Amino acid sequence: MSKPVPHNGQENPPAAPETPPRAGAASSEHRHADAEMARVLHTTPFRMALDSSGAGIAHWKHEPLHDVVEPMTHHVIMAYNGMTQRMERRSGRAAATGTFRPGVLIIIPEGSSSRWDIPKPVDVVQLYLPHTTFRRVADEAGAGASIDLLERTAHPDPITSRLLLSAADVLEGNQALDMLFRQQLTDLLAMRLLAAHVGAPAPIRPTLGGLAPKVLQRAIERLRSDSDADVSLAALAADAGLSRFHFCRAFKESTGLSPHNWLRQYRLEQAMKMLRDSDISIVAVSAELGYASQTAFAAAFKRLTGETPTDWRRRMR
Repeated sequence: MSKPVPHNGQENPPAAPETPPRAGAASSEHRHADAEMARVLHTTPFRMALDSSGAGIAHWKHEPLHDVVEPMTHHVIMAYNGMTQRMERRSGRAAATGTFRPGVLIIIPEGSSSRWDIPKPVDVVQLYLPHTTFRRVADEAGAGASIDLLERTAHPDPITSRLLLSAADVLEGNQALDMLFRQQLTDLLAMRLLAAHVGAPAPIRPTLGGLAPKVLQRAIERLRSDSDADVSLAALAADAGLSRFHFCRAFKESTGLSPHNWLRQYRLEQAMKMLRDSDISIVAVSAELGYASQTAFAAAFKRLTGETPTDWRRRMR
């Protein structure tokens, strides 16, 4: 298993809302979620994509757990992908039992602590969500002031579970692509949580319409840039004069693709052109397109085309 390597791509949180601190809210003394999970699980993640705040996505495979998870600086949302098993979660005198199986969600609100007793090995994908990000998405979606995230133990939510589990297979060792995917998925999952896992769910205002042609062209020029900073969701949205939430919806309305999928397709077309029209090595192609290694590039290429870069180049010549 590889050691966790934080990816760049900072969130752009708004100023803290003028509301009293929530009960059990995280403090500066609490660990980032990835650090606390590494401590309690005694292993390293199978895959991970984080920004400098510790927000992001991690895929863990770990042994049975009988320990206390200490308070963390993030909300932690988990989708389970292992064998069906009963488990218990205890917070003070309160105990909750549940059945871990695909299609359920586990939520640990920031600043909370509980003891977990899980008798068998576990395979989970986790989202680490700062409350500032959750608050921003709620404001952009017009979800109202009350966004107290509920604690959940093996709670049925197959849609959110599938979204989160899909993240493990999309991270592909390309900093720009992984950053944009993580940012999009974080906002989308935050929307799902607002709709189903807060104390007083509020209706989300729908958005209609795409981007104006000039705004769309500027966004595409950014996505074609060689600078990872240019393709962050915050930069794309700010340049369009929109929130991240509204930009993603409008971009997909205009192009039929999310910003991440558009960039992924564009990078694939670049790779195909270099493989077909030049003698540049596959190692050089992978480096040119921003992949961490030839192996990461080959795996991503094969997921999209069904062929390795070598086989595709041989067939096209």
